Amino acid sequence: MPATAFDALIIGSGQAGTPLAYALADAGRRVALVEGAHLGGSCVNYGCAPTKALLASAGRAHAVRTAAGYGIRSSPPEVDFAAVVERMRTLREHSREGLHRRLTEVHPNITLIRGHARFTAPHTLRVALAGEDGGEQLFTAPLIFLNTGTRAAVPELPGLAESGYLTSDSLLLNMTEQPEHLIIMGGSYIGVEFGQMFRRLGSRVTIVDTKPRLMAREDADVSQPLADCLAEAGVELVLGAEPRHVHRAAGGLLTLTVDTLDGERRLRGSHLLVAVGRRPNTDDLGLENTGLRLDKKGYIEVNEHLQTGTRGVYALGDVKGGPQFTHISYDDYRIVRDALLHGGQRSTTGRPMPYVVFTEPQLGRIGLSKNQAREQGIAYRVSRLPARTIGRAVQTGETEGFVEVLVGADDRLLGAAVFCEQGGEIMTMFQLAMAGKLRYQELENMILAHPTWAEVLNNAFQRLKPGE
Repeated sequence: MPATAFDALIIGSGQAGTPLAYALADAGRRVALVEGAHLGGSCVNYGCAPTKALLASAGRAHAVRTAAGYGIRSSPPEVDFAAVVERMRTLREHSREGLHRRLTEVHPNITLIRGHARFTAPHTLRVALAGEDGGEQLFTAPLIFLNTGTRAAVPELPGLAESGYLTSDSLLLNMTEQPEHLIIMGGSYIGVEFGQMFRRLGSRVTIVDTKPRLMAREDADVSQPLADCLAEAGVELVLGAEPRHVHRAAGGLLTLTVDTLDGERRLRGSHLLVAVGRRPNTDDLGLENTGLRLDKKGYIEVNEHLQTGTRGVYALGDVKGGPQFTHISYDDYRIVRDALLHGGQRSTTGRPMPYVVFTEPQLGRIGLSKNQAREQGIAYRVSRLPARTIGRAVQTGETEGFVEVLVGADDRLLGAAVFCEQGGEIMTMFQLAMAGKLRYQELENMILAHPTWAEVLNNAFQRLKPGE
């Protein structure tokens, strides 16, 4: 079978692969973009976009439910779960259609190929074509980019497969019924976002985690307020619990048996969401026919320029390991684009890693945590400002949480944790200050419009004290 030659082959249409296809095509390269599932990767289909659409509905329900505190009389909200899901699906389908139109109609240098790709040689792919006709085709190119992403990790737990379970992927792609009682295995950002969301939509929720606290990578005094917030909303937290067995009775009731410090517990619910991590989509790519190497978890090893061990082959996005965020995948694209098309020398070394947990309040994080500063032997001062002292928070009634900043010996910011209303936006302002290497005194003395959330930049440093 003869191979069709392209200038570049991209496997995966996620947030690194698709913009790279556009950029290379605009530069006159002939590009083949191979996608075996849905266009847009995880963000569009079962990540950021659909999750935040559901969170928006949950937030509206919560706003109606708490309207009396603002002097507004209203009836308790009735959640039409089917309509909530349909809104999310409509937004997702709009994104998919826009991507398909742009890839097939706007860029003549891009050939969209639907099917599953496997290497037969370092620069040759065999694609099992999707669709009724099926068949296979060979493609070759001097440049190949892997953007195949990850999928939900599923633990080997007795009874799990037989009892049935959800992952964040399958829930967002296929779910139609609202859980009466959702049990969530996993207390990281997926678990806490889904936990608050379904509680606000009217489900009972239990979050189970093997760690003694939620968001265990965060400082304890950052994760605990988030746990308190969920508990006050009625989310049951079962922490320091090791899952042992899953069973579903004939009537549909599911039982998750866990071991805790206080002995065995049996948690009963209608649905089980497994949110214990991700695993890379590398096990069916034919990588044994290349010089690519995988780490112990199956992620593709790359250098700081995203190059693999095979010349001309790159890995971008979640499949290469590291923090799995859409904005990191997009920056991977920019690193490769600049290197190939603009003579750039950007790399992954030292780049910022901001992230936001989209609970209410949001948790925004940039730079070093207190634990990380201590582990690295970096001297710091810390200031923690309760949200209730922020003027805008008092006026809006959003007084829960805090703003915490770390300052180094040179008076420049080392990091920030912002757990309050608009936490992600406030965190981003601190990130800009860090990028500009501003000293904290410059933020304290900056004239900022009143009353805004941004005014916290003036006040965040007023409680500076040495770190412990």
